[in-house]
Amino acid sequence: MKRYTIEQFMATTSILGASFSADEQRILFSSNASGIFNAYTLPIGGGSEGRAGRTTPEPLTRSTVDSTFAVAFFPHDDRILFTRDRGGDENFHLFVLGPDGAETDLTPGQTLKAQFIGWRPDGSAFFVSSNERDPRFFDIYRYDAKTYARTLLYRNEQGFDLGPISRDERWMALNRSNTTSDSDIYLFDIGKQEMKHLTSHEGSISYRAETFDPASQKLFFLTNEGSEFKRICTYDLTTAEVEDHEGADWDVINTYFSQDGRFRITGINQDGSIMIRIVEIKEENGEEGGDKGKRENSVNIPALPKGEIRGVVFSRSSTRMAFYLNGDRSPDNLFVYDFCTAQLLQLTQSLSSEIDESDLIDAQVIRFKSFDGMVIPSIYYKPHGASGSNRVPAIVYVHGGPGGQTMRGYNAQIQYLVNHGYAVLGINNRGSSGYGKTFFTAANRKHGREPLWDCVEAKTYLASLGYIDHERIGIMGASYGGYMTLSALAFRPEVFKVGVDIFGVSNWLRTLENIPPYWESVRRAIYDEIGDPVNDIDILVATSPLFHAKEIRKPLMVIQGANDPRVVKAESDEIVEAVRKHNVPVEYVVFPDEGHSFTKKKNQIEANRRILQFLEKYLKGDESGNR
Repeated sequence: MKRYTIEQFMATTSILGASFSADEQRILFSSNASGIFNAYTLPIGGGSEGRAGRTTPEPLTRSTVDSTFAVAFFPHDDRILFTRDRGGDENFHLFVLGPDGAETDLTPGQTLKAQFIGWRPDGSAFFVSSNERDPRFFDIYRYDAKTYARTLLYRNEQGFDLGPISRDERWMALNRSNTTSDSDIYLFDIGKQEMKHLTSHEGSISYRAETFDPASQKLFFLTNEGSEFKRICTYDLTTAEVEDHEGADWDVINTYFSQDGRFRITGINQDGSIMIRIVEIKEENGEEGGDKGKRENSVNIPALPKGEIRGVVFSRSSTRMAFYLNGDRSPDNLFVYDFCTAQLLQLTQSLSSEIDESDLIDAQVIRFKSFDGMVIPSIYYKPHGASGSNRVPAIVYVHGGPGGQTMRGYNAQIQYLVNHGYAVLGINNRGSSGYGKTFFTAANRKHGREPLWDCVEAKTYLASLGYIDHERIGIMGASYGGYMTLSALAFRPEVFKVGVDIFGVSNWLRTLENIPPYWESVRRAIYDEIGDPVNDIDILVATSPLFHAKEIRKPLMVIQGANDPRVVKAESDEIVEAVRKHNVPVEYVVFPDEGHSFTKKKNQIEANRRILQFLEKYLKGDESGNR
């Protein structure tokens, strides 16, 4: 098995998004091939059956400073929509790129945040959300596709999360988060300017509007009412009748229609993997001359390499379908399937040509019992060569959130660490999504305690494996995972040998007081789960690692983006200073051009190289080499 450098891993290309051109002969997507995300196109004819096409993607934008993300082709010409923020500040603007290369900012301003919502069915207009009027709330505007003149469609005065718009533009669905596990749907009549509450209920139940049917007769929504898991239900806009429509033994995560309404696509979170269902919708006559009904027939997707289908998009005519295929050892690759010819084309080959896929690791779904008997699902990577005679160090890898989830699929950072001899356990501690509402709510008001104790039990599980060196187990994570890392070192300082905190919360009081204004719609839900910075000061001080920094005795690495709007740099500055006062080894890396994630390859390379060097020195005990 060959060891690879971080430069070789980062030579892999990350790609995302897909939109068909007006003539359906090209695909628009985003790629970081240049070292930063830009918009690219590929001719569909550039692919070939069974292997990636040899056509080089054509860059449409050439940013070298700020990441640019492709949104969509215009339906009737070669203009495109794209978004861009500044230095990772997450204040994205929406732009038009003309065929001549000219860029037009449709949402000018200094601090606003805008997002593309969707197209009018005939392509004559599109919908955009913006918080320019009030930084707390997003309004919806309709833009003319030719002149870019805009009309205010909905003025958001109550802090709703924006939902879908019906194709006849009569209805808009709105979501409201009461807590992180309790929510409601409202229906807004655009013409009459009237609001209706659809989901009056008692107890904690999740409701979320997903899409309207193509005929604008029904609203499709997700709910876990009466169940652990979310399923699809429909609300009849004429009769107000609610019906169950589709479910699974796991959470349904989304459902949407192709542009012409011929297909419906549904995603299911199945034990840490994404499963896609596609149905074709056909009219059928009712019995004895009655009204026509609709029949949904499953669409059989042709045989594919090992992996999960993600991001399914249909062309306007529904004769072609684009999607990504992602596996544990293979990053996202873009495919197109032609329904007329039954031809499957692979358009990209994202994995670095210098990396042999067989040197990488397939993840395993494992489960262990925590301190109170609760079963904790996790995604586990065992390095090649690990054995009783060759015991390896290990890392408990904690996801963000709090209610996130570690899932299967390609993760360059994890594969890099595993390739260098570290076992990695991606824990889904209590409070994680995907395993039912009881599991999801089990962490409420318990952060810094029970979810952390799950991480401690993860270490116990790893130590029980005969090929893991129980004295060399560390913990790392980003965002909420960074908080869990700091908590582990502060509240259970005897457990882990090292910690790596990436963009992690150290002081809940500051974080909750400085929630970005555009999170207003979920502010109360966050307070309900973690604590109120006014009313729950004692709880937040007790669970904030900064106030217990003197207990941290193990080597710590902290990585921070200077422009982070969620976990501000002061959080990391203070925890680093506090821990260093007690002569504990702390390595602190700040990236001046990043926010709450990495968008530039050069920074990903530097961060991961520094992480491995830190782990080699303090966890593995090998200070040699520049990797």
